Amino acid sequence: MPDNVRAEVERELDRFERTSEQSPEHGWIRTYLDWMFEIPWNTRSDDNFDLAEARRILDEDHTGLEDVKQRIIEFLAVRKLRSERGITVLGGGSGAIITLVGPPGVGKTSLGESVARALGRKFARISLGGIHDEADIRGHRRTYVGALPGRIVRALKEAGTKNPVIMLDEIDKVGSDWRGDPSSALLEVLDPAQNNTFRDHYLEVDLDLSEVLFIPTANVWETIPAPLLDRMELIRLDGYTENEKVAIARDHLLRRQIEHAGLRPDEVSVTDAAILAVITDHTREAGVRNLERELGKMTRKVATRIAGGELVAPLEITPAQVRELLGKPKFDNEVAERTAVAGVATGLAVTGTGGDVLFIEAANSPGDGKLTLTGQLGDVMKESAQIALSYVRAHAVALGIDPEAARQSIHVHVPAGAVPKDGPSAGVAMTTAMVSLLTGRPMRSSVAMTGEVTLQGLVLPIGGVKQKVLAAHRMGLREVILPRRNEKDIEDVPESVRDVMTFHLASRVEEAINVALEPVATEVSAAA
Repeated sequence: MPDNVRAEVERELDRFERTSEQSPEHGWIRTYLDWMFEIPWNTRSDDNFDLAEARRILDEDHTGLEDVKQRIIEFLAVRKLRSERGITVLGGGSGAIITLVGPPGVGKTSLGESVARALGRKFARISLGGIHDEADIRGHRRTYVGALPGRIVRALKEAGTKNPVIMLDEIDKVGSDWRGDPSSALLEVLDPAQNNTFRDHYLEVDLDLSEVLFIPTANVWETIPAPLLDRMELIRLDGYTENEKVAIARDHLLRRQIEHAGLRPDEVSVTDAAILAVITDHTREAGVRNLERELGKMTRKVATRIAGGELVAPLEITPAQVRELLGKPKFDNEVAERTAVAGVATGLAVTGTGGDVLFIEAANSPGDGKLTLTGQLGDVMKESAQIALSYVRAHAVALGIDPEAARQSIHVHVPAGAVPKDGPSAGVAMTTAMVSLLTGRPMRSSVAMTGEVTLQGLVLPIGGVKQKVLAAHRMGLREVILPRRNEKDIEDVPESVRDVMTFHLASRVEEAINVALEPVATEVSAAA
C-alpha cells in the first residue's frame, strides 16, 4: 500500500482492536478493512507490447473498424516507447479518453474486451445507463448504514489489478436528480491530469486511477455532458457495409449461433448468398445484432428438424431455404413507389440506431398561405420547413413555379408520425419536396439528399455523412446529394460503397433540385 493509505489502515486497525465486538462499529470497521485489503494497490498486469500480436488479436475478433484498431495500436506503440526509453508522464496518463460512439450492435462493448486481450490486461465493465446517484461513482460515506464504495472501486477489486481496461457503457445515458450528478463525479475519474488522486467517499484515501485505460461507449455524442465530452477523443463506429456484414456473419456470428443451437459445425453451413438474403430482406440496421438474431432463428429451426428426425445432416442453407426458414421478407425497397408522385423527397437522417432514409411529403390546397407541419417534428425541423417555404415563395419564378400556386397553403408531413424527429439537415429535402409539388416534377427514385438551407439558398454542411451514405446504400439508392463543404467527408465512406455510389455536391439549393427532380414535363402540370 502507499504510505498514506497504510497510515489510514493502521489507524482503523487500532480502532478495531479497541472496539467491543458488541458495538455496531465493530462490523463497520471490519467491512472497511476488508475492502482496503482487497483493493489492488500495487498489483499490475504486464502490458503486451507486441504490436503485431495485438493487431492479430484485434483482426481475429473484429472485421473492419480500421480507425479504432489503428488508435489502439498507437496507444500501445506510445506506451512501448515510453517504457523502453524510461520516459515518465505526470500522472502516468495516456492523454484523451478513447470513446467509442456508434449505433447499437456495431461491437462497441466486445471491442473493449478485445482491447484488454490485445494489451494483456484484465477487463471490467461498468454500465452507466440510467444511473442518477453520484454515490454510484464516488461511493457512500461511512456514516450511512450499508455504505459501500462506488462502482469504480468495485471494478478495480473485480479486476484484481490497478491497470485494467474498464469499459464505461452507455455514458450518454447518465442522468441527474436531487441525489447529485454522476457525470460531474465522472469528470475526476476521466481527467488524466487529476485521476491519480481520485477520492472515493467510502475509502477516504487517494486512489491512483492514472494507469487504468477507461473506454466509454455511447450511441450518440450529443447527449454526453459538455465538460465530459471535452476530455474525450471520439472514435465513431458508424456501421457496416453489406460485404462487411457477410464477413462478420460468416466468421463470427454463425459459428456462435450453431454452437448455441447444439449443432456441430459440420452439420449446417450457410452460403454467402443466403447470408446476403438475410441482410437485405430481413434486417435493416447499422450493426449486426438483428442479423445474429435471424441467424439464430435459422439454426434453431434446423436443430428442431434434426432432433425430430425430419432432417439428416449436413445441410447447406441457400437463398431458397432462407424464405422457407424465416418466412416472407420484412423489408422491401419502397423508394420508387413513394417517389412516383410529385411532392415527395427522399432525405437522409442520423438516429440513435444509425443512419436512416426519411421521406418528406408536401401537399397544397387553396387557402391563406398557412404552413401546416405534422410528423412529430422538433423545433429545428419546423424552422427548416419555414425557411424552405420562404425561399420557394421568394424565388418562385426562377424555380419555374406559378407565383399564385406558391401562395397557397402548404402541408408538410414526415411519415412514421409516432417517432419524434429533429435535426439540422432536412432543409434541402424540404425545399425539394415543395418545388417538386409546385412544379409537378417527381423526384428521381435513385437519389437521396441531405443538407441544411439558408434563406438565400446556400446549402450548409452537415454531420454524419458516413452513416447517411450507408443508409442510402442499404435502401438501394445509388446517388447522394451532399453539401459541397462535406466533400472531404466522402473519404470516410468505405471504398466498396464509394465505388457504386455517385455523389453530387451542391453549393446552392437550385443545384440539388436540378439533380434530384425529373426533367420538366412538356405538358403543363395540374399541380401548378
